Amino acid sequence: MVTYTNKFRAATVQAEPVWFDAAATVEKSIGLIKEAASNDAQIIAFPEVFIPGYPYHIWLDSPFAAMGKFAVRYHEQSLPIDSPLIVRLRDAARANKISVVMGFSERDGGTLYMSQIIINEHGNIVAHRRKLKPTHVERTVFGEGDGSDIAVYDMAVGRVGALNCWEHFQTLTKYAMYAMHEQIHIAAWPGMSLYQPEVYAFSSEAQSVATQMYAMEGQTFVLCATQVVGKAAHQFFCESPMHEKLIGYGGGFAQIFGPDGRALADRLPGDGEGILYAEINLAEIAMAKQAADPVGHYSRRDVFTVTFNDQPRDPIKRDKDTTEASFLGRALPQTTVVAPSLQHEASDLEIPKLPLEHENIENEVQK
Repeated sequence: MVTYTNKFRAATVQAEPVWFDAAATVEKSIGLIKEAASNDAQIIAFPEVFIPGYPYHIWLDSPFAAMGKFAVRYHEQSLPIDSPLIVRLRDAARANKISVVMGFSERDGGTLYMSQIIINEHGNIVAHRRKLKPTHVERTVFGEGDGSDIAVYDMAVGRVGALNCWEHFQTLTKYAMYAMHEQIHIAAWPGMSLYQPEVYAFSSEAQSVATQMYAMEGQTFVLCATQVVGKAAHQFFCESPMHEKLIGYGGGFAQIFGPDGRALADRLPGDGEGILYAEINLAEIAMAKQAADPVGHYSRRDVFTVTFNDQPRDPIKRDKDTTEASFLGRALPQTTVVAPSLQHEASDLEIPKLPLEHENIENEVQK
């Protein structure tokens, strides 16, 4: 049952990571978690691949030049899901009684993923997702997620979901999230300073509009978390004035939006670091949906149909998978808590559960 009565304080981060140093960035993150908890926040959102930082080098020079200087280091500083540094984040969430949504570069064998982990206030992993489709040259570094990564989870604060960066440009992905009755959405971004002012679509202004539209369109609260490109980034990535021009400066645009699209916090400067806070009242969602609910009374299920395959995909499929109820899904630590799913009518979108069966099933979603 979806309820709209909870009230709580939320926090979102705008900060520069310690570039390509996972341990130091985790230490910085724990400091921010403690600060947010001391200010009575019950959930804190972090930017896309905050650990160990966004790989801005892929937008500079040739892929070969970037690979030679940064590829191995970035791979080594990316975290397996069972990394001791992930355990440290879980311990921080539990010790401070706060839910944490962290963006990190995940290492799974030889492949990296743009991942997010949702940790509840008890330090348990509620969800572990991967960006469905890395954007442009990100595909030279990162692999893709699958349909199981598009999901919303029941938590103490409400129904929580998360997406990375230009996933907020993907119309059908957004619609699937709305259909799962998402209430608190984490929009995780890098610092958007690249190629300015020539490429407006890459600007922080453009991304802020997309994030605000997500709140208005889905009638959700949105915690927008962003990285910052500061002097440390220039020292780390740049070898020429042209590099500095390409990578830009600042790019932070963290904000918290209400379900009617209004900004609930004062923005920091584009190169500023800190935590933004807002008081959340889920009843405001019910009010916003009186006017337009895109998956309810303001939809036409007889006209539009979305086909959504929410099943995970392994690189191999064993014979026994087709004959046994085998669970070969993405492994999570054994203490992972499975968020309960909601009961839906047959016409509604199925909510993925953890663990998920490895079967190739398409769920026809009539909207």
